Amino acid sequence: MVGAAVALPASLPAVGGSEFKKSRIAEANARGNCILIPSETPGPFPLDLDENEFFFRQDITEGVPGVRLRQRVRIIGVDNCEPMANVRVNIWHCDRDGNYSGYGTETGLTYCRGYQFTDANGECEFVTIVPGWYPGRVTHVHFQVYVSTQYSAVSQWTWPHDAVVSAVASHPELYPEGPDPLTPEQDGVFAGGYELQLAGLEWDAEAEEYTSFFEATVEGSGTTGVGHQERRTAAVMELGQNFPNPVATQTTIPFALHQSGQVILTLWSPDGRCVYQKDWPQLGTGPHEVSVNFDQWALVPASYVYQLACVTSSNSERFVAVRRMTAIPR
Repeated sequence: MVGAAVALPASLPAVGGSEFKKSRIAEANARGNCILIPSETPGPFPLDLDENEFFFRQDITEGVPGVRLRQRVRIIGVDNCEPMANVRVNIWHCDRDGNYSGYGTETGLTYCRGYQFTDANGECEFVTIVPGWYPGRVTHVHFQVYVSTQYSAVSQWTWPHDAVVSAVASHPELYPEGPDPLTPEQDGVFAGGYELQLAGLEWDAEAEEYTSFFEATVEGSGTTGVGHQERRTAAVMELGQNFPNPVATQTTIPFALHQSGQVILTLWSPDGRCVYQKDWPQLGTGPHEVSVNFDQWALVPASYVYQLACVTSSNSERFVAVRRMTAIPR
Protein backbone atom coordinates (compact mmCIF):
# COMPACT_ATOMS: atom_id res chain seq x y z
CA MET A 1 0.00 0.00 0.00
CA VAL A 2 1.11 3.55 -0.52
CA GLY A 3 3.79 4.49 1.94
CA ALA A 4 4.07 0.88 3.02
CA ALA A 5 4.04 -1.98 0.54
CA VAL A 6 4.01 -0.37 -2.90
CA ALA A 7 6.33 -2.47 -5.00
CA LEU A 8 6.70 -1.10 -8.54
CA PRO A 9 4.58 1.49 -10.32
CA ALA A 10 3.43 0.40 -13.73
CA SER A 11 1.42 2.99 -15.63
CA LEU A 12 -0.04 6.42 -15.32
CA PRO A 13 -2.42 8.88 -16.96
CA ALA A 14 -2.15 11.08 -20.01
CA VAL A 15 -0.76 8.62 -22.50
CA GLY A 16 -1.78 9.45 -26.04
CA GLY A 17 -5.38 10.03 -27.10
CA SER A 18 -7.03 13.40 -27.41
CA GLU A 19 -7.28 15.77 -24.48
CA PHE A 20 -10.65 16.73 -23.09
CA LYS A 21 -12.05 19.84 -24.70
CA LYS A 22 -11.30 22.99 -22.72
CA SER A 23 -14.99 23.59 -22.18
CA ARG A 24 -15.34 20.17 -20.55
CA ILE A 25 -12.41 20.83 -18.25
CA ALA A 26 -13.88 24.18 -17.25
CA GLU A 27 -17.21 22.53 -16.58
CA ALA A 28 -15.54 19.85 -14.49
CA ASN A 29 -13.61 22.35 -12.43
CA ALA A 30 -16.76 24.37 -11.79
CA ARG A 31 -19.02 21.54 -10.69
CA GLY A 32 -17.27 20.69 -7.41
CA ASN A 33 -19.83 20.27 -4.63
CA CYS A 34 -17.61 19.38 -1.66
CA ILE A 35 -20.19 16.93 -0.28
CA LEU A 36 -18.99 13.52 0.89
CA ILE A 37 -19.52 10.74 -1.64
CA PRO A 38 -21.98 8.11 -0.36
CA SER A 39 -20.40 4.80 0.61
CA GLU A 40 -21.53 1.77 -1.37
CA THR A 41 -20.97 -1.95 -1.30
CA PRO A 42 -17.63 -2.97 -2.81
CA GLY A 43 -19.37 -5.68 -4.84
CA PRO A 44 -16.86 -7.86 -6.68
CA PHE A 45 -13.95 -6.27 -4.82
CA PRO A 46 -10.76 -5.65 -6.74
CA LEU A 47 -7.95 -8.13 -6.73
CA ASP A 48 -5.21 -7.21 -4.29
CA LEU A 49 -3.88 -4.05 -5.88
CA ASP A 50 -1.64 -3.32 -2.90
CA GLU A 51 0.53 -6.38 -3.48
CA ASN A 52 0.33 -6.63 -7.27
CA GLU A 53 2.06 -3.80 -9.12
CA PHE A 54 0.63 -5.14 -12.39
CA PHE A 55 -2.59 -3.17 -11.75
CA PHE A 56 -0.79 0.18 -11.55
CA ARG A 57 -1.77 1.20 -15.07
CA GLN A 58 -3.80 3.63 -17.12
CA ASP A 59 -5.16 1.33 -19.83
CA ILE A 60 -7.13 -1.41 -18.09
CA THR A 61 -8.87 -2.94 -21.13
CA GLU A 62 -6.47 -5.83 -21.89
CA GLY A 63 -8.11 -5.98 -25.30
CA VAL A 64 -11.65 -6.82 -24.14
CA PRO A 65 -14.25 -5.70 -26.71
CA GLY A 66 -16.30 -2.57 -26.12
CA VAL A 67 -16.51 1.11 -26.96
CA ARG A 68 -13.37 2.92 -25.84
CA LEU A 69 -13.84 5.22 -22.84
CA ARG A 70 -11.40 7.80 -21.49
CA GLN A 71 -12.36 8.32 -17.85
CA ARG A 72 -11.05 11.26 -15.82
CA VAL A 73 -11.50 11.16 -12.05
CA ARG A 74 -11.00 14.07 -9.64
CA ILE A 75 -10.75 13.72 -5.85
CA ILE A 76 -11.60 16.55 -3.44
CA GLY A 77 -11.01 16.74 0.34
CA VAL A 78 -14.15 17.71 2.26
CA ASP A 79 -12.32 19.59 5.01
CA ASN A 80 -11.18 22.42 2.74
CA CYS A 81 -12.73 21.56 -0.66
CA GLU A 82 -9.27 21.40 -2.24
CA PRO A 83 -7.91 18.78 -4.67
CA MET A 84 -6.23 15.78 -3.06
CA ALA A 85 -2.89 15.10 -4.72
CA ASN A 86 -0.96 11.81 -4.59
CA VAL A 87 -3.86 9.68 -3.37
CA ARG A 88 -4.47 6.30 -4.96
CA VAL A 89 -7.64 5.67 -6.94
CA ASN A 90 -8.64 2.05 -7.67
CA ILE A 91 -11.40 1.31 -10.19
CA TRP A 92 -12.97 -1.94 -11.38
CA HIS A 93 -16.01 -2.81 -13.48
CA CYS A 94 -17.55 -5.60 -15.53
CA ASP A 95 -16.95 -6.25 -19.22
CA ARG A 96 -19.54 -5.79 -21.97
CA ASP A 97 -21.26 -9.07 -20.95
CA GLY A 98 -21.54 -8.25 -17.25
CA ASN A 99 -18.61 -10.42 -16.12
CA TYR A 100 -15.96 -9.38 -13.59
CA SER A 101 -12.41 -10.59 -14.03
CA GLY A 102 -11.07 -12.72 -11.21
CA TYR A 103 -14.39 -14.39 -10.36
CA GLY A 104 -16.27 -17.52 -11.49
CA THR A 105 -15.53 -18.34 -15.10
CA GLU A 106 -13.20 -15.33 -15.20
CA THR A 107 -10.92 -16.56 -12.40
CA GLY A 108 -7.31 -15.81 -13.26
CA LEU A 109 -8.21 -12.93 -15.58
CA THR A 110 -7.43 -9.31 -14.73
CA TYR A 111 -9.21 -7.04 -17.23
CA CYS A 112 -11.03 -3.81 -16.26
CA ARG A 113 -9.12 -3.30 -13.01
CA GLY A 114 -6.42 -0.81 -12.18
CA TYR A 115 -5.24 2.07 -10.06
CA GLN A 116 -3.43 5.38 -10.37
CA PHE A 117 -2.28 8.34 -8.28
CA THR A 118 -3.87 11.78 -8.56
CA ASP A 119 -1.93 14.81 -9.76
CA ALA A 120 -1.70 18.29 -8.23
CA ASN A 121 -5.26 19.00 -9.38
CA GLY A 122 -6.53 15.83 -7.71
CA GLU A 123 -7.03 14.15 -11.10
CA CYS A 124 -6.10 10.89 -12.75
CA GLU A 125 -7.25 9.24 -15.97
CA PHE A 126 -8.08 5.71 -17.09
CA VAL A 127 -8.58 4.20 -20.54
CA THR A 128 -11.22 1.48 -20.53
CA ILE A 129 -14.52 0.54 -22.23
CA VAL A 130 -18.12 1.51 -21.60
CA PRO A 131 -19.15 -1.35 -19.28
CA GLY A 132 -22.05 -3.67 -19.91
CA TRP A 133 -24.70 -4.59 -17.35
CA TYR A 134 -26.07 -7.60 -15.51
CA PRO A 135 -29.50 -8.37 -13.99
CA GLY A 136 -30.50 -6.02 -11.19
CA ARG A 137 -27.76 -3.46 -11.79
CA VAL A 138 -27.40 -0.46 -14.05
CA THR A 139 -24.14 0.21 -15.87
CA HIS A 140 -21.68 1.32 -13.19
CA VAL A 141 -18.07 1.48 -12.01
CA HIS A 142 -16.73 0.60 -8.56
CA PHE A 143 -13.97 2.75 -7.10
CA GLN A 144 -11.88 3.10 -3.97
CA VAL A 145 -10.03 6.24 -2.94
CA TYR A 146 -7.13 5.11 -0.78
CA VAL A 147 -6.28 8.13 1.35
CA SER A 148 -4.09 6.42 3.95
CA THR A 149 -3.61 3.16 5.82
CA GLN A 150 -6.27 4.47 8.20
CA TYR A 151 -9.00 5.51 5.76
CA SER A 152 -10.31 4.77 2.28
CA ALA A 153 -13.62 5.58 0.62
CA VAL A 154 -15.46 2.93 -1.43
CA SER A 155 -18.32 3.87 -3.71
CA GLN A 156 -19.68 3.60 -7.27
CA TRP A 157 -20.58 5.91 -10.12
CA THR A 158 -22.94 5.62 -13.08
CA TRP A 159 -23.84 7.77 -16.08
CA PRO A 160 -27.06 9.37 -17.37
CA HIS A 161 -29.21 6.48 -18.56
CA ASP A 162 -29.94 7.95 -22.00
CA ALA A 163 -26.22 8.50 -22.63
CA VAL A 164 -25.33 4.89 -21.77
CA VAL A 165 -28.19 3.52 -23.88
CA SER A 166 -27.03 5.64 -26.82
CA ALA A 167 -23.42 4.49 -26.43
CA VAL A 168 -24.42 0.82 -26.54
CA ALA A 169 -27.17 1.14 -29.14
CA SER A 170 -24.76 2.94 -31.48
CA HIS A 171 -22.42 -0.06 -31.42
CA PRO A 172 -24.66 -3.17 -31.47
CA GLU A 173 -21.87 -5.33 -32.85
CA LEU A 174 -19.89 -4.79 -29.64
CA TYR A 175 -22.75 -5.27 -27.16
CA PRO A 176 -24.73 -8.44 -27.96
CA GLU A 177 -26.82 -8.06 -24.78
CA GLY A 178 -28.08 -4.67 -25.95
CA PRO A 179 -28.63 -1.50 -23.88
CA ASP A 180 -29.09 -1.46 -20.13
CA PRO A 181 -32.81 -2.16 -19.41
CA LEU A 182 -32.73 -0.48 -15.97
CA THR A 183 -32.51 3.15 -14.99
CA PRO A 184 -30.53 4.29 -11.95
CA GLU A 185 -33.82 4.88 -10.13
CA GLN A 186 -34.59 1.16 -10.46
CA ASP A 187 -31.21 0.07 -9.07
CA GLY A 188 -31.33 -0.67 -5.34
CA VAL A 189 -27.76 0.50 -4.82
CA PHE A 190 -28.73 3.99 -5.97
CA ALA A 191 -32.17 3.93 -4.35
CA GLY A 192 -31.22 6.72 -1.95
CA GLY A 193 -30.28 9.04 -4.81
CA TYR A 194 -27.30 9.23 -7.11
CA GLU A 195 -26.78 12.93 -7.76
CA LEU A 196 -23.27 12.75 -6.30
CA GLN A 197 -22.50 9.54 -8.21
CA LEU A 198 -23.23 10.67 -11.74
CA ALA A 199 -20.46 11.10 -14.30
CA GLY A 200 -20.69 12.88 -17.64
CA LEU A 201 -20.49 10.89 -20.88
CA GLU A 202 -19.82 12.42 -24.31
CA TRP A 203 -18.70 11.09 -27.68
CA ASP A 204 -15.43 12.45 -29.06
CA ALA A 205 -15.74 11.87 -32.81
CA GLU A 206 -12.16 12.91 -33.53
CA ALA A 207 -10.66 10.42 -31.09
CA GLU A 208 -13.44 7.85 -31.68
CA GLU A 209 -13.98 7.36 -27.98
CA TYR A 210 -16.27 8.44 -25.19
CA THR A 211 -14.95 10.87 -22.61
CA SER A 212 -16.19 11.06 -19.05
CA PHE A 213 -15.50 13.15 -15.95
CA PHE A 214 -16.33 12.14 -12.38
CA GLU A 215 -15.60 14.03 -9.19
CA ALA A 216 -15.77 12.56 -5.69
CA THR A 217 -15.35 14.25 -2.31
CA VAL A 218 -13.83 12.17 0.47
CA GLU A 219 -12.69 12.77 4.02
CA GLY A 220 -9.48 14.79 4.20
CA SER A 221 -8.04 18.27 3.91
CA GLY A 222 -6.74 18.38 0.39
CA THR A 223 -3.59 16.44 1.19
CA THR A 224 -2.73 12.79 1.50
CA GLY A 225 -4.11 11.33 4.72
CA VAL A 226 -1.99 10.06 7.57
CA GLY A 227 -2.39 6.64 9.13
CA HIS A 228 -0.17 4.46 11.28
CA GLN A 229 2.15 3.37 8.46
CA GLU A 230 2.46 6.90 7.12
CA ARG A 231 3.59 8.07 10.57
CA ARG A 232 6.17 5.28 10.73
CA THR A 233 7.45 6.20 7.25
CA ALA A 234 7.65 9.88 8.18
CA ALA A 235 9.85 8.96 11.14
CA VAL A 236 12.34 7.40 8.71
CA MET A 237 12.14 9.58 5.61
CA GLU A 238 10.21 12.31 3.81
CA LEU A 239 9.75 12.53 0.04
CA GLY A 240 9.02 16.02 -1.30
CA GLN A 241 7.31 17.20 -4.46
CA ASN A 242 9.67 17.72 -7.37
CA PHE A 243 10.32 21.29 -8.46
CA PRO A 244 9.55 22.71 -10.87
CA ASN A 245 6.40 20.73 -11.51
CA PRO A 246 5.26 20.52 -14.28
CA VAL A 247 8.75 20.07 -15.73
CA ALA A 248 9.90 20.85 -19.27
CA THR A 249 13.55 19.80 -19.20
CA GLN A 250 15.03 19.41 -15.73
CA THR A 251 13.56 18.94 -12.26
CA THR A 252 14.80 18.34 -8.72
CA ILE A 253 13.44 15.70 -6.38
CA PRO A 254 13.98 16.56 -2.70
CA PHE A 255 13.93 14.07 0.15
CA ALA A 256 15.17 13.80 3.71
CA LEU A 257 16.34 10.85 5.78
CA HIS A 258 15.82 10.69 9.53
CA GLN A 259 17.53 7.30 9.66
CA SER A 260 20.43 6.14 7.54
CA GLY A 261 20.06 3.25 5.16
CA GLN A 262 20.18 1.86 1.65
CA VAL A 263 18.16 4.13 -0.66
CA ILE A 264 16.79 3.64 -4.18
CA LEU A 265 15.03 6.35 -6.19
CA THR A 266 13.17 5.20 -9.31
CA LEU A 267 11.12 7.02 -11.98
CA TRP A 268 8.38 5.14 -13.82
CA SER A 269 6.93 5.97 -17.23
CA PRO A 270 3.27 5.68 -18.30
CA ASP A 271 3.90 2.38 -20.08
CA GLY A 272 5.33 0.74 -16.98
CA ARG A 273 9.06 1.08 -17.61
CA CYS A 274 11.60 2.14 -15.03
CA VAL A 275 13.22 4.99 -16.97
CA TYR A 276 15.56 6.27 -14.26
CA GLN A 277 17.13 4.77 -11.16
CA LYS A 278 19.66 5.99 -8.65
CA ASP A 279 21.01 3.82 -5.84
CA TRP A 280 22.84 4.68 -2.66
CA PRO A 281 24.24 1.57 -0.89
CA GLN A 282 24.43 3.71 2.24
CA LEU A 283 23.09 7.23 2.71
CA GLY A 284 23.25 9.29 5.87
CA THR A 285 20.61 11.39 7.59
CA GLY A 286 19.69 14.91 6.48
CA PRO A 287 18.28 16.62 3.38
CA HIS A 288 19.12 15.32 -0.09
CA GLU A 289 18.27 16.25 -3.68
CA VAL A 290 18.39 14.46 -7.02
CA SER A 291 18.32 16.26 -10.37
CA VAL A 292 16.61 14.51 -13.29
CA ASN A 293 17.24 15.77 -16.83
CA PHE A 294 14.44 14.76 -19.20
CA ASP A 295 16.50 15.53 -22.31
CA GLN A 296 19.39 13.39 -21.13
CA TRP A 297 17.12 10.41 -20.54
CA ALA A 298 14.96 11.06 -23.65
CA LEU A 299 11.80 11.20 -21.57
CA VAL A 300 8.63 12.28 -23.38
CA PRO A 301 5.88 14.55 -22.01
CA ALA A 302 3.59 12.46 -19.81
CA SER A 303 2.67 11.82 -16.19
CA TYR A 304 5.35 9.93 -14.29
CA VAL A 305 5.59 8.49 -10.80
CA TYR A 306 8.73 8.56 -8.70
CA GLN A 307 9.29 6.23 -5.78
CA LEU A 308 11.75 6.41 -2.91
CA ALA A 309 12.58 3.23 -1.01
CA CYS A 310 14.77 3.05 2.09
CA VAL A 311 16.01 -0.05 3.89
CA THR A 312 17.11 1.14 7.32
CA SER A 313 20.56 0.36 8.67
CA SER A 314 19.21 -0.29 12.15
CA ASN A 315 16.79 -3.17 11.48
CA SER A 316 16.68 -3.62 7.66
CA GLU A 317 13.02 -2.58 7.53
CA ARG A 318 11.83 -1.23 4.17
CA PHE A 319 9.87 2.02 3.81
CA VAL A 320 8.41 3.44 0.59
CA ALA A 321 6.97 6.78 -0.53
CA VAL A 322 5.48 7.67 -3.92
CA ARG A 323 4.64 10.92 -5.70
CA ARG A 324 3.57 11.93 -9.17
CA MET A 325 5.14 14.46 -11.53
CA THR A 326 4.09 15.84 -14.91
CA ALA A 327 6.38 16.46 -17.88
CA ILE A 328 5.20 19.01 -20.45
CA PRO A 329 6.42 19.72 -24.01
CA ARG A 330 9.65 21.74 -24.28
